[in-house]
Amino acid sequence: MDQETMDRVEGCLGSRPVAWRAAQGGYTPAARWVVELADGERAFIKVATNKDTAMWLRDECRVYTRLRGDFMAQMLGWDDDGEHPLLAIEDLSGALWTAEWTPARVDAVLASLEALHGVAVPEGTPPMENWQPLLTAWGKVALNPAPFLALGMVDRGWLDAALPALLEAEALVDFSGGALAHFDVRSDNICFVEGRAVLVDWNFACVGNGVLDTAAWLPSLHEEGGPSPAEILPNQPAIAALLAGFFASRAGLPIIPAAPRVREVQRRQLSAALPWAISELGLPPMV
Repeated sequence: MDQETMDRVEGCLGSRPVAWRAAQGGYTPAARWVVELADGERAFIKVATNKDTAMWLRDECRVYTRLRGDFMAQMLGWDDDGEHPLLAIEDLSGALWTAEWTPARVDAVLASLEALHGVAVPEGTPPMENWQPLLTAWGKVALNPAPFLALGMVDRGWLDAALPALLEAEALVDFSGGALAHFDVRSDNICFVEGRAVLVDWNFACVGNGVLDTAAWLPSLHEEGGPSPAEILPNQPAIAALLAGFFASRAGLPIIPAAPRVREVQRRQLSAALPWAISELGLPPMV
């Protein structure tokens, strides 16, 4: 951590860092630190490193300043120099972060999501419908099937036969609603503190369909050894098709230089989302 960053941490927290270490995790190039302060307290610091991470960090700060709940960390400070904003929250490095999906942990996440979906929505929260053009993606696969087919999960014959049903189903998803949604629930954004699930990385928070917020977590949950999506949300063919299409349209694309692990994560989630859609829609099995 350089001198300028230490000065900014002291300015927004009112205490000088006396020790610090780089923190692991995250798929963006934002800088992450855990600092110990002069009063013995610790804080997690995230600093933007480019325009995208600056935008996401400002979005996240807007959520932290307007929302409180047991499902999220406590915000400790904020500093925006116009180029590299800095967010400080309570340090959760001592929480349980491993994706060991016991029934109790699954229930804890579902409880936190239920609580989140029931709170008053902060003013200025963007609508979930803003994500609809990005998530509704089987049409993109139809126009450019090569990246998806290169993954080797299905062949062209399967895709040609399944596309009409997938396109019809995803078009039925309702993004509207009054629930506050995290909309980026994955194991790397969840930790457990005294049995409760705490969500981090709030930059995609929006208002809309709470069921879709929960459903978006399920492919990663199942891929990591948890229950199948249908066990938690049965009879959701439209949402299953939507999520499978999103991952199918992206998992085979070139690696993102600034976030090289994202494509592999998307491929793994597709490996859970596609069978879910196949089962829900009664499509031919994967070949």
